[in-house]
Amino acid sequence: MSNTKTRPNPLLDPPTRLPFDQIVAAHVEPAIAALLATARGRVRGVADLQGPRTYANTLGELDDATERLEVAMGLVDHLESLLGDPDLRAAYNAAQPRVSAFYAELPLDEGLWRAVQAYATTDEASTLDATRARHLEKTLQEFRRHGAELAPQQKARLLAIDVELSEVTTRFAQNVVDEIDGWQLVIADAARLGGLPPSALAAARASAEEAGVEGWRFTLHAPSIGPVLQHADDGALRAEMYRAYNTRATGGAHDNRPLVDRILRLRRERATLLGYANLADLLLEPRMAKTGATARAFVNELEVHARPFGEREHAELEAFRRELEGPDAPPIAAADLSYYAEKLRRARFDFDEEALRPYLAAEKVLFGMFALVHRLYGITVRPITDWPTWHPDVRVYAVEDADGTRIGAFYADLFPRAGKRGGAWMRPLITTLPGQGPQVGVMCANVTPPLGDTPALMTHREVETFFHEFGHLLHHLLTRVEVRSLAGTNVAWDFVELPSQIMENWCWARESLDLFAVHHETGEPIPGELFEKLLRTRTYRAAAGTLRQLGFATVDLALHCDYDPERDGSVLDYARGVLQRFSQVPLPPDYGMIASFTHLFANPVGYAAAYYSYKWAEVLDADAFTRFAKEGLFSREVGLAFRRTILEQGDSRDPAALYEAFMGRGPDQKALRVRAGLV
Repeated sequence: MSNTKTRPNPLLDPPTRLPFDQIVAAHVEPAIAALLATARGRVRGVADLQGPRTYANTLGELDDATERLEVAMGLVDHLESLLGDPDLRAAYNAAQPRVSAFYAELPLDEGLWRAVQAYATTDEASTLDATRARHLEKTLQEFRRHGAELAPQQKARLLAIDVELSEVTTRFAQNVVDEIDGWQLVIADAARLGGLPPSALAAARASAEEAGVEGWRFTLHAPSIGPVLQHADDGALRAEMYRAYNTRATGGAHDNRPLVDRILRLRRERATLLGYANLADLLLEPRMAKTGATARAFVNELEVHARPFGEREHAELEAFRRELEGPDAPPIAAADLSYYAEKLRRARFDFDEEALRPYLAAEKVLFGMFALVHRLYGITVRPITDWPTWHPDVRVYAVEDADGTRIGAFYADLFPRAGKRGGAWMRPLITTLPGQGPQVGVMCANVTPPLGDTPALMTHREVETFFHEFGHLLHHLLTRVEVRSLAGTNVAWDFVELPSQIMENWCWARESLDLFAVHHETGEPIPGELFEKLLRTRTYRAAAGTLRQLGFATVDLALHCDYDPERDGSVLDYARGVLQRFSQVPLPPDYGMIASFTHLFANPVGYAAAYYSYKWAEVLDADAFTRFAKEGLFSREVGLAFRRTILEQGDSRDPAALYEAFMGRGPDQKALRVRAGLV
C-alpha cells in the first residue's frame, strides 16, 4: 500500500503499454477524483468560452475533455470484471455513480447546450467535412435525446435516473458473477458420468483437484455445463445443472428479480420524461431500425419464415426419441433437449462434435485467424512478450499494417476462472486518432482450457466465438476516423455485429480451416469425410436456433415496450410466458433466465430493446459474405474493400451508406434464410 503513495498513479495517464502490473484498488478513488475534476474543468471551459467558436474549441475540445477519464474508468471496469478482487469491486462501485452522474450532467448543462447550438450557427459549421458534420449533427441529437431541452425539475429527475441505473445494473452484473462462482456440483460416482466425452471428464477432474475435492467438479461456466447437457446419460444430472443455470440470481443473497423490476421502471420513466412512447423508440431512433415497431416487424417476419421449419424439426426429434425408447417415451423436457438433439445429430450425420477437438487447438486457431486477416486485409499480427498483463494466461499481440506501422495491440484472455465474468466479449481500451499511436483493445472468452500437457482443444462453436470477437476487435483496431467518439465500434448497435458475425463464415470454409485445423499430435488436417459431416450439420436445427434468438429479441422488446408490472405481474412469469412461445418444449415453472440476462440488464443501456440487432446484423453479414463467396474467400481486393468501407469507417457515415458502399446496394434478407436452410 505504501508504494501507491510514492509511485505515480498508473490510472492518471496510462501509456499504450498499459501498466496492469501496477494498478491496484487504492489507485481508483484518487485517480477518478482527479480525472473528474480535470474533465469538469475542461467542459466548463467549453461552456464559458468567450470569443469565436470553432470546431476545435467546441466539439473537438468536448470530445477530448473526457478521454483520460474514459480510459481510466474503462480499465477499472475491465479489471473488475476479470479478477474477482473484492477491494477493486468496492472501489469501482464507489467511483461508478460519480462518473455516471458526470456524463449524465453533460447534456443537462444549459451553458454547454448553448455553446453547441452557438457553434452550429457559425459559417464554419456549414462547411465541415462529412465526418465532422456528422459529429455535429449527432451531438445536437444526443443533447436533445438526453434531456437538454427539459425543464429544470425534469433534468434533475433524469440525472437521478441515470445515476441509479448505473448502480443497479452494476449490481445485477456482479450478482450473476457471484452466483456462477458460488455454485458447484461434485460427483463422486463415476457411473453417473456415462456419455460424457473424455475432454469433459478430464476438465471436471482437473477442476476438482484445483478446488481440493475428490471426484469430478462441475460449474455453471459454459465449458463445464455445456457437455453435461449435451452428452450426459444421467437425466437427473442434466436436470440438476439445467435448473441451476436457469434459476441463477432468482433468490437468496444475489436475487436479481427486484433489480430487473427497478431497471425496467427506471428505463420506462426515462423514455417518458424524454417524450418517447417507450425505451425502444428512444434508443433505436439513431440506429438502423429507427423505431421499436420496425424492430418488432423485422423479428416477426423472420419468425414467420422460421416457425414451420422449427415445428418440423421438433416433430422429427420427438419421433427419434420414440425410436430409441419406444412409443411410450415421454415428451422431451427442457433439460433433455440438447441431449436428444445431439443424439439425433450423431445418428443422422454420423458426426460427433468431439471428434473435431483434436484438430482445434486454441493456439493454432489464433494464428490461423491471424493468417486469414493477413490475406484479407494486409495486416500482420505478432506476439508481444514484454507487456504486463492481469493474469498469466493472458497473451498480448501487436497488429502491423502492410508498411510495418504498428496500428494496434490487443490482449487475449480466453479461459474461465473464478471471479471472471462468463461469456465472450471485446472491448476497446484506448482509442486514438490517425497518426497518434496504436489502438488498444481486448478479447475475452471462456473456452475449454488446456489440461496438463494437452493444449486447449476447442469445439467448433468455440472457434466461431473466437472469430466473432476478433471481428469486433478488428473494427476497433483498424479504425481511421478522425473523431474519437465516432471511431471503431462506436456505431449503431444494429450495425456493430456485422464485422464480428461476418468472420464466423470463414469457420465453415475448408480453405480457411486448413490454415489452422490440424491434429495437435500428428499435424494432419481434418479428414475430408469429417469436414463434410461438419458441413452437413450447419443447418441442423437452424430453425430452433433462430427461434431461440427471436425469442430473446421478442422478450426484450416486450419488456421494454409492453410490460406493466401492475397489469402483468411477476417479471419472471411474464418473460417466461413470452419465451414459451418460442420454446419447443415446456419451460419449467421456475425458469428464470431473465434474472441472469446480462445482455439486457448488466449495463444502463447494453442490448436493451436491441437484442434484435444480432439477427439484423446476421442479415447484413450473410448478404455481405456473398461477395467474398463470389469473388474469392481470400480475395485481397474484396478484403480491402470491406476494410476501407466498413472496418475503417466507424460511425463517420450512416451505416446504411457504408453497407451500400461495400455491396453496391442495400441488404437482401434472403441470403440469411438460404444460409440457414429456411427456404
